[in-house]
Amino acid sequence: MPRFHIEASPELATGMELTLSEGVSRHVQVLRLQPGDEVHLFDGGGREWRAAVVEMGRKRVCVRLESPVENDRELPVAVTLAVCMPANDRMDFVVEKATELGVRAIQPLMCERSVLRLDGDRALKKVAHWQAVAVAAAEQCGRAVVPEIHPVMTLGAWIKAEADGAARASRPVCHRAVLSLREAVPLSGWLGELPPVASRAGVGDPTRGGDSQRHSDERPTQFVFLNGPEGGLAPAEEEAALRAGWRAVSLGRRVLRADTAPLAALSVIAAHHEGTD
Repeated sequence: MPRFHIEASPELATGMELTLSEGVSRHVQVLRLQPGDEVHLFDGGGREWRAAVVEMGRKRVCVRLESPVENDRELPVAVTLAVCMPANDRMDFVVEKATELGVRAIQPLMCERSVLRLDGDRALKKVAHWQAVAVAAAEQCGRAVVPEIHPVMTLGAWIKAEADGAARASRPVCHRAVLSLREAVPLSGWLGELPPVASRAGVGDPTRGGDSQRHSDERPTQFVFLNGPEGGLAPAEEEAALRAGWRAVSLGRRVLRADTAPLAALSVIAAHHEGTD
């Protein structure tokens, strides 16, 4: 079934007719769909619908939202990957594969050993590009939630912002770890030390309570994994994270590339929690 991302709006509801964006309309036209054909549409926040094509124009396509679709493909925990950006197009690969593996957000970072350095308009354009990569990956893998790509920050500024945020009592439980090259507790062992996750929460479910997105009072446990660039974090950078209360964890005896390590960590945590969910 063709799946397409549409802009989120609280007004979206079963029976509504809407005009698809130019980009999505072009995809529908390439597939040569006709009035009456079915597609799935999702808003990136957890809601998905079956929809029927009602009008095929030369430059626009109109559809009608027919019925909500239950979509339960999210991890029971919310994982953020804080990635010191790898060079070349490897960040595209990280965003795409992390989306497939269930990441909730990605924080691009610049640190002492970063090769890729971005600021100003160039940084904004890259973040917009990576957000589009995440949308395309969500369309392909069946997720109704699109991960958020945060603005590019320096590692020092981001660690300070995380420390300030951790002091807010309203935030859900958050476990923070540095993917370290030093002797450290294995990631699987660290996960085994933590309290069990109580329940799946915070994922939109259009099959309950009409078309409104469901938000649980019990928000999902959060995990944040910090990963360095090629060559790893500088010793002072890793020490700064550990002093801020982060835990150093290991992914094994082999040295993984900067674009492999965060995906390996996400795979471990997905296997750990989905295996017991």
